[in-house]
Amino acid sequence: MNRPSIYRLPPVVWLLGTVSLMNDAASEMITPLLPLLLTTQMGGGATTVALVEGTAEAAASLLKLVSGWLADRTGRHRGLVLGGYLLSNTARPLIGLAPAWGAVLSLRFLDRAGKGLRTAPRDVILTAGVAAGDRGRAFGVHRAMDHCGAIVGPLLALPLLNAGLPMQHVFLFSAVPGALVLLMLWRGLPAAPPIAPNHALPALSWRRLDARLKALIFAAVALTLSTLPEAFLVLWAAQGGMTPATVSLLWSLAHVVKVTAAYLAGVSSDRRGRLPVVITGWSVRVIVLLLIAAGLHGTGVIWALFLLYAGALASTEAAERALIGDNAPEPLRGTVFGLYHLTCGLLVLPGVAVLGWLWEHVSTRAALLTAAAGTMLSVLVLLILIHPGSRSAPAHG
Repeated sequence: MNRPSIYRLPPVVWLLGTVSLMNDAASEMITPLLPLLLTTQMGGGATTVALVEGTAEAAASLLKLVSGWLADRTGRHRGLVLGGYLLSNTARPLIGLAPAWGAVLSLRFLDRAGKGLRTAPRDVILTAGVAAGDRGRAFGVHRAMDHCGAIVGPLLALPLLNAGLPMQHVFLFSAVPGALVLLMLWRGLPAAPPIAPNHALPALSWRRLDARLKALIFAAVALTLSTLPEAFLVLWAAQGGMTPATVSLLWSLAHVVKVTAAYLAGVSSDRRGRLPVVITGWSVRVIVLLLIAAGLHGTGVIWALFLLYAGALASTEAAERALIGDNAPEPLRGTVFGLYHLTCGLLVLPGVAVLGWLWEHVSTRAALLTAAAGTMLSVLVLLILIHPGSRSAPAHG
């Protein structure tokens, strides 16, 4: 009797998954606390939160394209991955020593720049390491383990907060799991590149890209401009009366939902096709945003909608990445991954700036409805641009 195909995934998938788990544990110790630090101790508002997060993500997105191109050209995937994790895990704990939000912005910029360096080369390693028919499962496992780290992180922060330690000390303690990340990568990540370097890369021609890739990138523009950051939902939960410790617990539980959604949706994309999974997940986002905008009250409502939004975000991650791995030209996979991540990240700053301004100066409802409308537009763009007869499922054989 054959074992389930999850057991056939190669060791590199499990290594990178474990690394992401530990890195996210370090990151998510501080992520749900960051908007609270900025607003309650440094005098910022929703616009400040948007500026910090948007600037950091925009920086990461630019580096994703550069690092993807460098990975294709040099084959130094391991060095880029190691360097990216080193930068993040050096800058992140230092936020605990920041005297004002300007210093937080600089350190968050470096933290996300590290993410930008490692993301595209890591995705190429995962893509090259598995058969096409298992890519959704491999990315699903990786994203699920990443979200497992986000379960662990807040739970590591919770006893520190309950013991009366200030939030800044929790940031400093995030250095411990970060050090384990670097040790695992140094000892376990193979030095050999997943594919041979191409020192004379062919030009990346937009016209020659697969139609599904172009549709996904176009739709990602509308989606990125209208994606409501989870940091805003933390503010929404705090407005509903949740304490920092309760927010950390909710954040952790949200990632339990993400683990399940990421893995099951990745498997589903291998079986049903990538695009149906993407469209379904984006549509659920619209529904949740409209329900929040409707002004429903109560602790149970906050928990339910927060968790549903988290699941919707995670449910499309594996399918999006697998779709790129399926359809990108092999010599340019790193560059195409970088282009996609660039599109998704570069527009974060203007998107969250507008949503943050609406949230702070107009109303929470106006920001939510704007996000819902933009997300719905991205669904329509994807449906319109994809030829009705095209398939997003990978080739099996």
